[in-house]
Amino acid sequence: MSTKDFIEKDYYKVLGVPKDATEAEIKKAYRKLAREYHPDANKGNAKAEERFKEISEANDVLGDAKKRKEYDEARTLFGNGGYRPGPGAGGNFNFDLGDLFGGNAQGGGGGGGFGGGLGDVFGGLFNRGGTGTTRTQPRRGQDIESEVTLSFTEAIEGATVPLRMSSQSPCKACSGTGDKNGTPRVCPTCVGTGQVTRGSGGGFSLTDPCPDCKGRGLIAEHPCLECKGSGRAKSSRTMQVRIPAGVTEGQRIRLRGKGAPGERGGPAGDLYVVVHVGEHPVFGRKGDNLTVTVPVTFAEAALGGEVRVPTLGGPAVTLKLPPGTPNGRTMRARGKGAVRKDGTRGDLLVTVEVSVPRDLAGKARDALEAYREATAGEDPRAELFEAAKGA
Repeated sequence: MSTKDFIEKDYYKVLGVPKDATEAEIKKAYRKLAREYHPDANKGNAKAEERFKEISEANDVLGDAKKRKEYDEARTLFGNGGYRPGPGAGGNFNFDLGDLFGGNAQGGGGGGGFGGGLGDVFGGLFNRGGTGTTRTQPRRGQDIESEVTLSFTEAIEGATVPLRMSSQSPCKACSGTGDKNGTPRVCPTCVGTGQVTRGSGGGFSLTDPCPDCKGRGLIAEHPCLECKGSGRAKSSRTMQVRIPAGVTEGQRIRLRGKGAPGERGGPAGDLYVVVHVGEHPVFGRKGDNLTVTVPVTFAEAALGGEVRVPTLGGPAVTLKLPPGTPNGRTMRARGKGAVRKDGTRGDLLVTVEVSVPRDLAGKARDALEAYREATAGEDPRAELFEAAKGA
């Protein structure tokens, strides 16, 4: 796309949206038109393919806030025919100061010459200044992944833990330039953008990191001995990381902006922390609920009663045991479980386990013998055998 095309083409008209259209309206219009004129849906239709290219070009400018701002400013400045292309090739033009500034500029109308090129005006859009210089782009820092092991209680309640991490940061020896003299040159392949674009057919193009500068936009003619020209060096640091309450084994937590520092003013990457959780000697976990097994005597299970149950990090609770409670029955203590995302807590699931004494003597044995004689006619396995016969 030439600079002249950039001024003359009305991208708002191409997409059929007003000049004050929102980002969402532009995106919606582009998607609708792209589906209608896509080459795959209009095979052999040259007009549809050309229309699709116009739509893609318009979206490339209007869909980018920075490019759209430059486009609007350029249309306001030059959109009324106030430019006259010079005889030379490329994007450089000569301007009449009277045409540009309505005769208010020094030198009067028609007498002065404006030697600036449109490349200066559109340096941000085309990543190239009119004077031949190129602005290298900020580069986001790398993402870092680390692991942390928490105790069972820390995972439930949350904890702040120290993490020692190794990452790539600007090389101190060359101040991140990659050149030992601190004067790298702009990569001629990508002209400082760090990216190269190649066509893939059908009006589409793919953008990849530049193979010559590895995406940096700069090439070191005198590579730094410390970083070998990369501008990055390995560094270690320790930071305090807050792990939220309620995390589970294997959960991956994302901490924005806590990764490796960016280059040339670019934002830092993100830190991903994989959590491992240790076991607890008493409590287990099922989702947002904690679990615990509580032993009870035969008399408590048969006659009923009140049972004290421990909780994680808090006072014990008392549960009422109904008469005739079978072994393995689970009861619920509400609000005594793990912390949920909304700040509420799950429940504590209490499983009853009837405790059978190994040694009985004295009155306890006599009482149990008497109970056995009193229930001698009962067979708790009768229904089991009947069911086995009928199956």
